[in-house]
Amino acid sequence: MGPAGIRLGQLLKLANLVDSGGEVRPLLAEGGVTVNGAVETRRGAQLRPGDVVALGETQVRLT
Repeated sequence: MGPAGIRLGQLLKLANLVDSGGEVRPLLAEGGVTVNGAVETRRGAQLRPGDVVALGETQVRLT
């Protein structure tokens, strides 16, 4: 992973949207996470600055 990106599972943990890595997979499988408005099911999806990740009503924009 280069300095310009982060993986979706890592972001969800760092942003405190999940308490543990074990919570990520079920959320993704249920379609509970979107990236730029599209459902994302890959925990390892590479995110870039400007991407908006949403879990429920909570949104995080990468800068």
